[in-house]
Amino acid sequence: MNIRTEHELHRRRKGRNIGVGLLLGGFVILVLALTFVKITGGDFELPRVEEQQ
Repeated sequence: MNIRTEHELHRRRKGRNIGVGLLLGGFVILVLALTFVKITGGDFELPRVEEQQ
């Protein structure tokens, strides 16, 4: 049980922090998804090392 009520400024700051956290999480998921798609695509190949003779 809270003895003191939460100040309005803290409620706004908490909402802003949640929004920034969701945006950051969405960006991380986007980067991981793009990386996964690029690696699993058929055109991804490691560079070939040519042997000198």
